[in-house]
Amino acid sequence: MKDPVNRWGAADHAHSWHPFTDQEIWESEAPVVISRGEGSWLFDVEGNRYLDANSSIWTNIHGHSHPVIVEAIQEQAAKLCHSSYLGLANDKASELAEKLCSFFPGRLERCFFSDDGSTALEVAFKMSLQWRQQNGEHERTGIIAFENAYHGDTLGAASVGGVSRFIKGYGEAGLEVYRVGSLEDLKVLPEVVVQTASAVVIEPLIQGVNQMRPWPQGMLSELRAWAASLGIHLILDEVMTGFGRTGEMFACQKEGVIPDFLCLAKGLTGGTMPLAATLTTSEIYEGFKGPGRTFYYGHSYTGNALGCAAALASLSLFETGETLSEVEEKGAYLERELVRIPKIQEVRRVGLVVGFDIEGCGQEFCRKLRERGVLTRPILNTIVIMPPLSVTMEELEFLVEAIAR
Repeated sequence: MKDPVNRWGAADHAHSWHPFTDQEIWESEAPVVISRGEGSWLFDVEGNRYLDANSSIWTNIHGHSHPVIVEAIQEQAAKLCHSSYLGLANDKASELAEKLCSFFPGRLERCFFSDDGSTALEVAFKMSLQWRQQNGEHERTGIIAFENAYHGDTLGAASVGGVSRFIKGYGEAGLEVYRVGSLEDLKVLPEVVVQTASAVVIEPLIQGVNQMRPWPQGMLSELRAWAASLGIHLILDEVMTGFGRTGEMFACQKEGVIPDFLCLAKGLTGGTMPLAATLTTSEIYEGFKGPGRTFYYGHSYTGNALGCAAALASLSLFETGETLSEVEEKGAYLERELVRIPKIQEVRRVGLVVGFDIEGCGQEFCRKLRERGVLTRPILNTIVIMPPLSVTMEELEFLVEAIAR
């Protein structure tokens, strides 16, 4: 009988294709095959334990296999996993839409569900552009975006992103995009660009794929004022920063900003199920009523009851514990300890979102961390640390020791 560990690795090398992965390098070494998770830890099929230092690509909030979320998924699966959201509603989607909108009462009153971060952004772009076309603003066809931004991998979202390695060969053929580097650049845009812009999009407080680079304090509130004064929609990409990562439920709340579109995914279900949501205003919603104005966009699993049940359970955990109140303390501890480690060049942080630069190869550094029981991924030579918000101080000490060694 074949060793099952070797079987899984062999099957992966023979048939799988991994995202953002050099497959030639991948096939040259035995893969780590994860089989289960518990709290802040992941376990492979050989029984090795790893601290999940990037929350499984920034998704996990309360720890793996949290019993409250697991129970909610199990109970919902026994009743209904999914039914079409085209012309039908379901109880869990209704509850979740109401819950998400309750964070912005009287302002963001409509919720459109999709599958992931890319689609949440696609929804916002398409809604903004279609709203312009059918509400008397035909000249507004452009999107203003920031250099080095990342908003997803689908064609429209990729074309708005500003990282060349993610758009080469196809992204250039997407939306009509004007890129700027700062708020100051916005203020000196040619009048024709401003007059033809439908929306401006930004990752609030900190850019993720741009090596975890924070924006200047107050920049977001200034951007809100600038966009409002010119009638340009503000789209906030909170796929990474949403659900407590910055110490508030949403990053925009740290500067008292409410956008025209708020895009959510990753941590929405606590890191258990694919689900995304785009919140918007009643004004946008009303502009899609009437003959020929329908928003013809959606996915087969839009508003699926199983994902919505998981999201409701995840949100309930914020109401019963000290999750948000502990974020700044844990993040400050990480920053304080990391700056003391020789050869770490710079530490950048917002809440429990941390990036630090090293000399040498980021991939090799993360490979050595894995040997010490820590899993994360680099962005070039920046090491990203974004553990579940439930991570304990003892686990953070373990993480810092592994980095120092």
